Formats: sequence, structure tokens, C-alpha cells
Amino acid sequence: MTTHSRSRRSFLADTRFLIGIALVIASIAGVWLLVGAARQTTPVLQASRTIVLGEPLGSSDFQVVEVGLGALTDDYLAPQDLEPGMIAARTIDEGELVPRSGATDADDGRTTTVVITSTGAIPAGVKAGSTVELWQAPPSKDGRSFGDPRILVPDGVVASVAEPEGMLNDARTDVEVVIDRTDVADVLSAITGGSALSVIPAGPAE
Repeated sequence: MTTHSRSRRSFLADTRFLIGIALVIASIAGVWLLVGAARQTTPVLQASRTIVLGEPLGSSDFQVVEVGLGALTDDYLAPQDLEPGMIAARTIDEGELVPRSGATDADDGRTTTVVITSTGAIPAGVKAGSTVELWQAPPSKDGRSFGDPRILVPDGVVASVAEPEGMLNDARTDVEVVIDRTDVADVLSAITGGSALSVIPAGPAE
């Protein structure tokens, strides 16, 4: 009877020992799998400059970087995904990894650019990629003054700002702005109608 009990205890001890060894091996294997996954990188596109909404995308606008994105790999644009005719679906900041949602086909774009002359100085910090409001003050009937200003376009995006030339240059500045095509008629009407136009940084969304 004693011999049988000892054999059973020995068997249980051996079984627990083997289970312990198996758990240790499984743990080590799991760590190595995690380390291996972390070391795996994928080439994706990174913007080498600020690219504004609606701007055509070309290989010269990007650099290829190797990053470990894991399960998020498919959410970003790889070099082979860049095709002719693609445009920016939103502003892509310099140094940003390009998400697939940040690019679209030109046929799907609903924006265009217009050049306006701001009657006042452009606020500091307004540059390519900035979201701005366009304000319009219509001329009075006698042409000697302007009416109350109102928002003409609430969500334009600056494509470029022309640097004033000459020391005697006034505060007027030419600004190229990306706007929705539905706003084009109103903007052109304001320009040809002699309205005073101003570019104001857009405030935070409420």
C-alpha cells in the first residue's frame, strides 16, 4: 500500500513538473513572437512637406520610411499604393504618415483654388495648410465705404501666401485658397463686385 502511494505521488510530481516546463516554454515562445512582431516593419509614405486639401499627389511629395505598425499597416499608404491622379483628401502635415483616408481620386474631389486679395494684413501664423474663414464686406451704393462684413466661406484652406513686394507695398496680400466648388460663384461674385475680402484664421469647431 505504501509503495502504491509513493508511486502515485511521484507520478503527480512528474506531471506537475512537466506542466511547469510546458508553461515556461510557452511563455518564452510568446515573448519571442511579440519581439519578432515588434521588429517587423513596413514601408509607408511620409509627407516631406505640407500638402493641402485638393493638391495633386506625386512621389516627390513623400519619402519612404520603415515603421512597425502591426495591425494598423493597412490603414496607411504604401509606395505602391500611390497612383497617378490622386489628390489630397485633406491637409497632410509635413512629417505625417499618410493615411489611406488622406488620399482620393481626382474625380472624387470637390474643391478648387481661387486667388483673393486680402484688404488687410494676413494674421501671423496663417500659412499653407491653415484653415481660414473668408470674410466679405460689400461696397456701399455710393462706392465710398463698405457694408457690414459677413462670412463668405467658413472653411477654406490656404494653399499659398504671396510675399508682399517693395517697401511701399500696402497691407494687401494675395492668398491662394482651396474652397468647395459650391462656394466658387459667391467668391467670384464678391471679387468682381468690389467687396473687401479678409482672411481670418478659423476658430475651433463648436
